Amino acid sequence: MTLVAGMYAQPKLNFANTRHDYGTMKEEAGKKEAVFSFTNTGDSVLVITRVQPSCGCTASDYTKSPVPPGGKGFVTAVFDPRGYNSRFAKSISVYSNAKPAVTVLIIEGEVTPREKTVEEQFTFAVGPVRFQSNHLAFTTTKKSEKKIRVMPVINTSKEPATIEFESLPAHLQMKVSPATLKPGEKGVIEGTYDAKLNSSAWGNVNDLVRIKVNGQPMPNIYLYVSANLVEDFSGLSAQQLANAPVFKLESNTVDFGTIKQNSSADVEFMFTNEGKTDLIIRHVKSGCGCTALMPTENVIKPGAKSSIKAKFNSGGYKGQIYKNIFVYTNDPKNSEVMLMIKGEVLVEGDKAK
Repeated sequence: MTLVAGMYAQPKLNFANTRHDYGTMKEEAGKKEAVFSFTNTGDSVLVITRVQPSCGCTASDYTKSPVPPGGKGFVTAVFDPRGYNSRFAKSISVYSNAKPAVTVLIIEGEVTPREKTVEEQFTFAVGPVRFQSNHLAFTTTKKSEKKIRVMPVINTSKEPATIEFESLPAHLQMKVSPATLKPGEKGVIEGTYDAKLNSSAWGNVNDLVRIKVNGQPMPNIYLYVSANLVEDFSGLSAQQLANAPVFKLESNTVDFGTIKQNSSADVEFMFTNEGKTDLIIRHVKSGCGCTALMPTENVIKPGAKSSIKAKFNSGGYKGQIYKNIFVYTNDPKNSEVMLMIKGEVLVEGDKAK
């Protein structure tokens, strides 16, 4: 057999370095470029077919023309540090007609975050002062609990500023420390939520709090205060838990079928108390005003059945509808249950699917 010259000729992609360390850079420093130089040390023409960064933060360029044996080329990676605040390592996959077909390059370094502006740190402007946010969240709060949350505030004006809160509900207390903020001074808003004093509320609840600065009401500006109020079962003994009520639904979804616009549909969720003590329906609320709740029996004896009834008003809705009802009970394992109403609202001329 006669061997043809060049039958086994192959290109060889040889990078001077396959790793580039940027060192430490600031987030605001702007895009940084890294150039990886290579030589075709093989005996055939080298072609880079594509370059694939591991993420959009590294834009790449490369030698697109064929590189003859002994020829040189490059792959360029560009890293944008915006949004980074720690150590990073990114890969760039280089595809070619050499063997191996893929060569992986690495860029790495560390980004130190830029200092945020006052406007970025304190996003909620209230006259001459700025709050960190317009939302003070107490998150999950037990009904037996008194919970405290704090929020930073700053006086951005050139005059002293005093912050007050108007018409607070009984379960909520708010104060600012220091009471009067000097020009440029930072302070803390402290909120105290006493869930015992909000006895009729359950689940996700909120209050809109009016704000006064230097004795002047801030029109149409409110601090949004929220909490998720849940029953406290932590004090129950093992025996009490074993004898607890059990809220057992036949189904947590009711399909009312099809109705027309500006009409209504009655729905009913059947359930049984399968526990050993009285089941108490603490609270029932609908997810929207389109669902009216009917009076529900509050205390259900062990073994007894009952139901939760509601009326869905279709109004101007159309198409497939999904609405929620939330039920709060003294069942430790089902203290908050979501029920779903579904169906279809037909517009004049539509046919049911």
